[in-house]
Formats: sequence, structure tokens, C-alpha cells
Amino acid sequence: MTVDVLRPPTRRERHARAAVAMLFFTNGALFANLVPRYPQIKADLGIGNTAYGLAVAAFPAGAVAAGLAAGVLIRRLGSARVAVAGTLLTGAGALAAGLAGSVAAFAGALFLAGAMDAITDVAQNAHGLRVQRRYGRSIINSFHAVWSVGAVTGGSMAAAAIALGLSRGQHLLISAVVFGIVSLVALRHCLPGPDAEPVGEEAKAQDESRQQSSRGGLRVGYVLAALVVIATAGTVVEDAGNSWAALYLSDSLHASVTVAASGFIALVGAQFVGRLVGDRLVDRFGQRTVARTGGLIAAAGMGLALAVPTVPVTILGFAAAGCGVATLVPAAMQEADELPGLKPGSGLTIVSWLMRLGFLFSPPVVGLVADATSLRVGLLVVPLAGLLVILLAQVLQNRRR
Repeated sequence: MTVDVLRPPTRRERHARAAVAMLFFTNGALFANLVPRYPQIKADLGIGNTAYGLAVAAFPAGAVAAGLAAGVLIRRLGSARVAVAGTLLTGAGALAAGLAGSVAAFAGALFLAGAMDAITDVAQNAHGLRVQRRYGRSIINSFHAVWSVGAVTGGSMAAAAIALGLSRGQHLLISAVVFGIVSLVALRHCLPGPDAEPVGEEAKAQDESRQQSSRGGLRVGYVLAALVVIATAGTVVEDAGNSWAALYLSDSLHASVTVAASGFIALVGAQFVGRLVGDRLVDRFGQRTVARTGGLIAAAGMGLALAVPTVPVTILGFAAAGCGVATLVPAAMQEADELPGLKPGSGLTIVSWLMRLGFLFSPPVVGLVADATSLRVGLLVVPLAGLLVILLAQVLQNRRR
């Protein structure tokens, strides 16, 4: 791989990078403010694990339903405006979920929040890639690391709000207003103009990549399916922290509400650390080795936590799971985007959209298993996801291209 001498980024480009980072931060923080409130919402609504799992699944259902609309909105309005509008509506959805007085209202609010979150996610990544093209080098992983910082911040805010005795309405209104303002400030510093398609040498390189082979369709299909499973395994583990960590710690292990929030915080915090060092590890050892090692860490760490069900070990288990899956979604997206024989962005779009099925089906499946046996058994989905990654990581490159 040849390395060109890069010009330093302009002041405008540095500001745009900071603006995209702010959008990723708010996206991570908004939903994370709601997650630790789930046990209280479940208790106030008086619902069982199955109904709770189905209601929580409304968030990814909204994401799946709206995900494909993001491209149309971005082409018409621009990625920056779409990202900010989605952020404002995500905050409104989270607030409505916290104030819901029935299961139907709770699920409906989560559906709205999930739909807006999916559109925001696509739009902010699109604008981040636009800034990356200006830089001429990879910076997209740093944005995902900032998302994890936002998630940790949001979870910590929720824990503090609970400790201070703030009502869900007060807490989530503060969250929506604060991060809404942050996103509006970020919009002022995003890149102006429409989102352009690759041109010049970049477009020529993509055309050559697509024309490398008109054969091997079955191979491409198998690789794409494996990448979807790898990305979905990462989302399933994330959902375990989002939907069940606080509930498992509070109900099954009898931790206090404040301590129960530590499971989710540990998962996203360790995920941030994994993303922070992930690029260096991939450069040195390759995507395949890093993914397999991560799958092993997630499977072994959460497996030990379920075998030894104590609060400290469980929090460490969620941390191991978060660290283990840190690079999976970026790795699957990168590989899908580079698959030959596909139109530009097709592989990335397919993986991005289908991996949300993990968020959609994981909560009700875990809830059904929890009602039939126990939540401890339902959380076996985490080590199983790690084992799937170990088996399918062969499709990932073991050298950085």
C-alpha cells in the first residue's frame, strides 16, 4: 500500500471534524440516558419479561422500518441537516418513552426514537465519511469511539439523576434540551453544500474494484451473509447491555438501582477502550485475528459472569463483552464496502440495515427464554454471539489493505 504525503487539514475541515464528533457524542448520550431507567419503567407499568422484551424491541423495529429512508432524506436535505433533525426527534422520543403511561405508549415512543436514531446514524456516518475524504486518511473510527464516550456520559448522567431523585420527566427533558442544543451548534460547523458522490480517481478505483470479477457470486453472497452475522453478533451483545444489564443486576442479583446502571456503563466504557486501540491492533494483527480474539474475550468473560453470578463478576463480564465486540461492526462494514461485484455502497447498506435485526429480535427472544427459565439463561446469547464470531471471522482480511 502506497502512502502519500498528506496536506494538513484546513481550519474549516478541523471544525467539521469536531462537529461530526459532537453529533456522534449526542447520538450515544441520548439513548444511554434512557436505558438505566428501563427497570423503573418496567416496574411502574407492571409488565413481565416477555411484554418488556417486545416493547423494547420497538426501538430496533423503528430503526429497521426507517433505515432505508435515510438515503432519500440525505440526498434531498443534506447529511448534516438530517443528522441534527434526527437528533432532536430522538430526544423527543426518549422523553416520551420515559413519560409513557402504558405499554403501548412506551413501545410507540421507542419506535419513534429508534426510527430517528437510525436516520441520524446513517446521516452522521455519511457526513463523517465526507469529512474523511477531505482529510485523505481514515478518521471514521475516532467518531465511533466518541459515540462510546457519549454513551458512557449518558449512562452516568442517568445514574446521577437516579441518585439525585430526579423524576424521569425532569431527567430526560434536561437530556433532550442539552444535547439538542449541542447538535444545533454542531450544524453551524458542518461542511456546507450537498453530499457529493466519489469523483475522479476515487470513482475510477471503485469502478475497477466492481469489475474485478463478474464470477464468484456465490462466494460474495456467502461472505456478505457472514459479515451480516458478525455485525449482528456485535449488536446482540450491545443490546444485552442496553436492554438487560440493569435489569439482570437489579432483579436477579439484587443490586441497587444505582449499581445496576454500572453493567451498561461497563459495557460501553470497555467498548470505547476497544475502539480507541482497535485501529492499532488491526494494523498489527489483521481484522481476522482481532475479531477472533474479541469473540473469545466476549464468550469467556460473559460465560464466567453467568457461571459465577455475583455483582462484581457480572459487571466485569459485561465489560469483557463490550471490549470483545468493539471492532466487529466497523470491520464488517469495511469488508462489505470493499466486496467486488457490488454497486458502490451496496454491501455497506445491506450490512448496516440487516444488522439491526439483532436489536429487533434479541430483546423478545431473551425475554421469552427469561420467562421460561431465567434471565441468567437468556443472557447466554452473549457468549454464543462470541462463538459465532470465532467461527465466521475467516471472511475478514488478516492484513490491512
